[in-house]
Amino acid sequence: MTYPLLRRIQAPGDVKRLQESELPALCEEIRQFLIESVSATGGHLSSNLGVVELTVALHRALDLPQDKILFDVGHQCYTHKLLTGRMAGFAELRQKNGLSGFPNPKESPCDTFIAGHGSAALSTAIGIARAKKLKGEPGKVVVIVGDGAFTGGMVYEGMNNVSQLNNLICILNDNKMSISKNVGQMANYLTKLRTDPKYFHVKAQMETALERIPVAGNAMVKVLQGGKQLVRRGIYHSTMFEEMGFQYIGPVDGHDVLLMEQMFTNLQEQFAPIFLHVVTQKGKGLKPAEENPGEFHAVSSIDLSHLTDPELSPKDSFSTVFGSTLAEIGDDVPELCAITAAMKYGTGLNFFKHRHKERFYDVGMAEEHAVSFAAGLASQGLLPTVAIYSTFFQRAYDQIIHDVSLMHLNVLFGVDRAGLVPGDGETHQGIYDPAFFSQIGIPVFAPANYAELKYWLPHLVKDMTGPRAIRYARGDEKEALAALGCTGNLFDKIDTRPGAKVALVSYGAESEEIIAATDLLLQKKVAADAYKLTRIFPLPEGLCEALADYDTILFAEDAIRTGGIGQQLGFALQQVGWQGKYLLHAVDNSHLLHASVAELRKDQNLDAAALAADILACIKLRRTQA
Repeated sequence: MTYPLLRRIQAPGDVKRLQESELPALCEEIRQFLIESVSATGGHLSSNLGVVELTVALHRALDLPQDKILFDVGHQCYTHKLLTGRMAGFAELRQKNGLSGFPNPKESPCDTFIAGHGSAALSTAIGIARAKKLKGEPGKVVVIVGDGAFTGGMVYEGMNNVSQLNNLICILNDNKMSISKNVGQMANYLTKLRTDPKYFHVKAQMETALERIPVAGNAMVKVLQGGKQLVRRGIYHSTMFEEMGFQYIGPVDGHDVLLMEQMFTNLQEQFAPIFLHVVTQKGKGLKPAEENPGEFHAVSSIDLSHLTDPELSPKDSFSTVFGSTLAEIGDDVPELCAITAAMKYGTGLNFFKHRHKERFYDVGMAEEHAVSFAAGLASQGLLPTVAIYSTFFQRAYDQIIHDVSLMHLNVLFGVDRAGLVPGDGETHQGIYDPAFFSQIGIPVFAPANYAELKYWLPHLVKDMTGPRAIRYARGDEKEALAALGCTGNLFDKIDTRPGAKVALVSYGAESEEIIAATDLLLQKKVAADAYKLTRIFPLPEGLCEALADYDTILFAEDAIRTGGIGQQLGFALQQVGWQGKYLLHAVDNSHLLHASVAELRKDQNLDAAALAADILACIKLRRTQA
């Protein structure tokens, strides 16, 4: 497809040059471009297909970057990027030095704020709107919040602080509901009426005039407002939004681009914060995504002509092995429950749901609630497993400490996407969990292959009590690590060379690099042994004794340096009197890229070449000093 209309959009504002009659065709081009492009590069598909018309209408009515658009979650920003002249960048979407899959102010002044985690954008938008008020700056602040984000409590914290922000528009992108025919027609009529500037002028003038009537004026205003709210509550069921200070409008057909453009144009003059309820279809334009939007939420490169049923033939990965193994364990452990935070497929818990539906819970985009809910289950003798991406476990840090750890409750944490994560960039890296779980005193296991995951998961479920965690990488196992099998030990010497005085130590997916580094060192006639930890906290018994005779030890981990396992091992070695040279390679979290794992490792000096080079430099320095 040549995309003649889309190619005319080379800069912000170009979409305004198109005729109204061309907008439906533009939306169709955008939708087809997204399907073609994302199926080749990977990325978030369903959510972006659902907001095409909504985003086009906003760009037609607003003046960016004076007006601000925020997305919750940011992965639904692809149409926005196309309309700001970044079409060419989609060829390298989510690749190193390419286009980010999320809003990024470094890419464009039209990207207001980085947004990778859900439920937070309304609070940010309120802060930006308040700043505009304080600075006397013109312009609207529009925040698009998916209905999934409304399962997270932070949205409601923000809604409680919108008072008198007449430069704020909150759009609920509701892709779960359909507009019933009767209510929809009435709602559409009233929406057109209530978004007309004349409505606001008459409303404001009437209330001002009535308030000037001595004694009875304010009472009459309250009576009129009360009657209006009763009618509105009956039609819109919008009590909560209006009582929090919003003017509620909707529901509106989110795929009627002309209606929405007219609405946003009319809302240029508003007298209160607006809550606009827009109904869309997630995955619109791609039938498999329409039928199964969860599976097409985020995709790798896919062959659109050979799509499979994700329930029947999922690709092997650590997530699917975790989920299927947990489902099997559930056959023998009736107390076992599984909890996800809106990531049934991503965490592999769809297997548990199909096998033990009554013990499966999807709590929505609410990680804090997921952990405290698990604490409640555990306090009553059940065994909840909470499977969440590492990057989202950060949101439940307080609940892990206060609601689980203090009472030593029987909760298992499945830490998915642990370590360096490709594509999504700085917002989704799983680099903090070893530090924060270990600081709380929670045992952490890090299987490096499927065999270890299948061995240790039943052990953690059946043989351990109290809070504990098992972390595993995104994607599939690597050949070099699969070859190691599973010994059942808490740590293993996985590579050995006669006479070695150098040891490399790691865990999880990063173990692949220390194996390769020992081979590189051997080419330089340096013998080095390699050790892999399976339980990373507490440090396995006997580890320091096993390392005591080495002159040089290098520890590599795809997690943060400060408070990480590498620092803990260095301190432990010092405590037992070891006096050799200790080299630590860990993640510098001050700069993180969206790139492949191999590129991320190279950037962070965690690849085999960097590890070997550091050891060679250390040996050379020692010889020079001698």
